[in-house]
Amino acid sequence: METSGKPSTAQIVLLATSSALTAVLYTIYRKKSSHVARLREAKKMPLNPDLKTILDEAPGKCVPYAVIEGVVRSVKETLNSQFVGNCKGVIERLTLKEKKMVWNRTTHIWNDCEKVIHQRTNTVPFDLAPHDDTVPTTVRVVRSLDAAELDLETTYENFHPSQQSLTNVISHFISGERPQGIQETEEMLRLGSSMTGVGELVLDNNLVRLQPPKQGLRYFLSRLDYDTLLSKQEGHLRIWRVLTVLFGLTACATLFYLLWRQYVLRKERRKERSLLDEYRKWQSKRLQELHLAEEDLSPTSCTVCLNRERSCVFLECGHVCSCEECYRALPEPKKCPICRATIDRIVPLYNS
Repeated sequence: METSGKPSTAQIVLLATSSALTAVLYTIYRKKSSHVARLREAKKMPLNPDLKTILDEAPGKCVPYAVIEGVVRSVKETLNSQFVGNCKGVIERLTLKEKKMVWNRTTHIWNDCEKVIHQRTNTVPFDLAPHDDTVPTTVRVVRSLDAAELDLETTYENFHPSQQSLTNVISHFISGERPQGIQETEEMLRLGSSMTGVGELVLDNNLVRLQPPKQGLRYFLSRLDYDTLLSKQEGHLRIWRVLTVLFGLTACATLFYLLWRQYVLRKERRKERSLLDEYRKWQSKRLQELHLAEEDLSPTSCTVCLNRERSCVFLECGHVCSCEECYRALPEPKKCPICRATIDRIVPLYNS
């Protein structure tokens, strides 16, 4: 904080930034808290012959937010892995990532950087079926790629390093980018995988469908079971809560410090005004003792004893207001009688 009492630029920036981040983080936390609460309240539906009966009796033949657990089965076609033999699934995602190191001109460090240069996702219709193959009930999964967390299994991963040569090395240092290679990844949702779906469950023409829910709720397709999925989301929520509390405490601490400094400065100013009033009363009393009028005083008279010449320059404030004898009589720590600033040292003043 500046000596005038105004907050410094750094303090204002810190307060504004921490307050803004707290507001943003709290908004995200509230949104995610609502999602976790709705996930916790989602109705767990049995994947058995009674499912159609339950939906048929439900309002609108749907459950707005339901949990269904089963294994993945294809409706007709299946997708074959392009790299792994005898690996079949219903969703296949191929990703090519360019990996390189980029020179940071600020920190002077090479930083790792990844960039997706190509991604293709193939999908075929699939159902969630009971673990018991004798139960005929299935749930058709609709718009699976719209899921907030589509949990796929990595079936293939390979890194193709870049060819290095002296010319390439020199050009990389000049450009500030050092390519490392291409990362090739295949992810699949394999047949027979256990899956938990959370979304809107609808009975339409004797077909049970799981589709993205309305009202801003999140659509989940995860290989985790329901309890583990809920615990994972609650863990993410705790992280946002901790970040919100940390930045909130930073904003509160900064604001408290600024208010405390303002209080201290106001208290010091009141004390200085009180001392100045006392000094003026004492000076008036001293003039009466010396039988002098204020206009009879020399402009160079000591402001303490009023009968000797000023002979000291107080540093760092720079005031010239006292003789050497009165300076020595000042109590420790010595302070300027005019501004109450601490006297670090004095410079003798010689009157001509």
